[in-house]
Amino acid sequence: MPNGRYSLHDPHDGTPLGEERFQCAPGPAGWRYVAKRYRPDGTVQGTTDLTLDARHRPIRLELRSGGWQVRGGALDGVHWVRADAAGTAPEEAVEGEDRAHAFTGDSPAFLIATARLLALDPGGSARIRLVSFTGDALAPRTLDQGWQLHSVQDHPTDTGPLPVEHYRVTDLDTGEVRDLHLTGDVLLGAPGIELEELDSPPNPRRDA
Repeated sequence: MPNGRYSLHDPHDGTPLGEERFQCAPGPAGWRYVAKRYRPDGTVQGTTDLTLDARHRPIRLELRSGGWQVRGGALDGVHWVRADAAGTAPEEAVEGEDRAHAFTGDSPAFLIATARLLALDPGGSARIRLVSFTGDALAPRTLDQGWQLHSVQDHPTDTGPLPVEHYRVTDLDTGEVRDLHLTGDVLLGAPGIELEELDSPPNPRRDA
């Protein structure tokens, strides 16, 4: 069961934003990732709990941040409920749905989940529509991204070669391009995210 810590910083000026401590593992449904995000002063900022099915679709999502909670899943698109996390204002709960393929957000979990959902071959590319929940407000926003699996390279380790996948992700609204590197179910690095600790080896890639 891989578990570890990602450090988070502003991708433009390097300002520390805290860290995310995570665990992820295969499960009865497919794959589950749970994490807590901490501010630089050590206080909890939010949590992520994401479960994928055997085809890497998000069958269960729960996010908490800034006094808000989002619960969602995929069924003929994606569906979610955004509500007061304390449960004291049920009248503020809002349901939403979109013909998107999956969710995305601040956690590295979503980059891993999207890569596995697309299951690209080296050199392959795809366009994907996602519903994003970010920041303390967890307000939904629909966006389109272009993903390309630029290359896969084996890196030698004590237990054998480790395949590292290099993706290029383009925001199709702004044209901004990000490079990220994955191995198995662990994100090695992306703009604003660095893997700092890993207590066990990543699980191998599981394509549909």
